Amino acid sequence: MSERMTVGQLAATRAASLQGTRATAKSAGTPNGGISFRELLNRQELKFSHHAEQRLQQRGIVLNTDQLDKIAGAVDQAAAKGAKDSLVLYRDIAMIVNVPNRTVVTALDGTSMKEHVFTQIDSAVVVS
Repeated sequence: MSERMTVGQLAATRAASLQGTRATAKSAGTPNGGISFRELLNRQELKFSHHAEQRLQQRGIVLNTDQLDKIAGAVDQAAAKGAKDSLVLYRDIAMIVNVPNRTVVTALDGTSMKEHVFTQIDSAVVVS
């Protein structure tokens, strides 16, 4: 990609269409101090807190790239509705996600979810 793009030019582009270009995106600054294309892509990625990584490991939860893309899409949907902290349900996995930071705060498997009350969330997204 030889053209430089600013955030405003990419605002209408869905994150899903950008995900396929992550590995080949060039890191280049933009005119007038704008955000580079690489920085924009990095913002679209889903991050995991240290706590969430520990919970995933303890509970034997492994997510592949396709699953992570679906979960990131759910976070995009929550962000579009103005969500701050969302419960994302994917198969038998529940994740609490800080939507503005795109960070998974904790994760539970089906067994851990039973009789569990989720508090301090403002939305829920069920991923199919």
